Amino acid sequence: MTDFAALPEEGAPPSGLRARHALLKRLADVVSLPGSRINAFERSVTGDLLVEMLRLAAPVERKRVATRLAPLAELPNNLARMLLRDEPEIAGTLIEHCGSLTDADLVSCARDASPQHRLMIANRRGLSEVVIETLLTFGEAEVTDAVLRNTTARLSQTATESIVSQSRQTPAFCSLLLRRPELRPAGAYVMFWWCGSEDRRTILQRFAVSREVMQEVSEDVFAMAAAEGWNDPVSRKALQFIERRQRNRSAIDKSPYDSLEHAIAAAESGGLKPDLASEIAYLAGIKPLTGAKIIGDVGGEPLAILCKATGLGRTDLQALWRSMRRPEVGADGAVAPDWDRVQVTFEMLAVDRAQTVLRYWNWSLSSALTPALMRAIRDGEDEAIDEYSAPERAAMMALAENFGR
Repeated sequence: MTDFAALPEEGAPPSGLRARHALLKRLADVVSLPGSRINAFERSVTGDLLVEMLRLAAPVERKRVATRLAPLAELPNNLARMLLRDEPEIAGTLIEHCGSLTDADLVSCARDASPQHRLMIANRRGLSEVVIETLLTFGEAEVTDAVLRNTTARLSQTATESIVSQSRQTPAFCSLLLRRPELRPAGAYVMFWWCGSEDRRTILQRFAVSREVMQEVSEDVFAMAAAEGWNDPVSRKALQFIERRQRNRSAIDKSPYDSLEHAIAAAESGGLKPDLASEIAYLAGIKPLTGAKIIGDVGGEPLAILCKATGLGRTDLQALWRSMRRPEVGADGAVAPDWDRVQVTFEMLAVDRAQTVLRYWNWSLSSALTPALMRAIRDGEDEAIDEYSAPERAAMMALAENFGR
């Protein structure tokens, strides 16, 4: 059994404190005895006495006790609590090497100790969902980065959404989060709006999923809903997401344009004015807010998704690009990088997968915008995020930047 004699003697106490040093060693050894030699109550009482002595002990002595106790399979709670709140160098000995620390120990330390303690916890192996949620509540970028790089940590859906939200201010989190298996399409689609071009490509390759299975299992439900006059808003909204048709046929009857292509051609010749942009959005089967978000995107990839989802061709994509007066050729005479990337995005996506992304955006950015959600976006009520549904949370994160956050 390892005891103090096996530990480094640097910082040994002066001669007047030898009794204290010896007693600390003996009490630490008693706490370390196996269950066959000492019962839980005896261990607890010994731990209480050791805590009282450590309160007045020198850091080097507390470090020695922490090193002695780290390998234990059972550690008195009060002793663990005290050492975990000690100086980072002392607490780190337990955080890094003590496998018997419970989630309650780590959560309590994360709440009550310093950012350095939280960073050490974030690097600990096998972190549970509840510990990570606690770490993330402080919004410390260095801690979040460590959590994302910790491949043995497990992220809950709440933690994942929190990091998606943080990634708006810290774009470096996007690529790290995309490597995590916990990320789901809902988070990826909303993170798309502030990701870099490479991360956007990854999102489309990995998360632009087909709705084929949903279409197969609900094929007969469309007839049922039609027979009921589409009176149920719940099923109607879900079926609108599932159906194969993207364009809004009823909007054509009210539009001054014969088709979506006609509206885009008008925009190419006369410029994409706000009223025409809204008309294109209606014809494409999305709300004007969604269309404005797509058209206003700096990178341009959402425009390619819109065109592919609605069955438009390459020439229509080019016409829409030109209507926005965006360059097709760079200063060096080569294809402009943004335009080149938009064309690649258009070619890489299948229609069905593009529709999934577009409809989720439309679902989350417009249909879910209740007055309460709008207030939350405007006022920054992140603490109320659990009150909202998945599409509402997506809207909150994606649109927050438009409300001065």
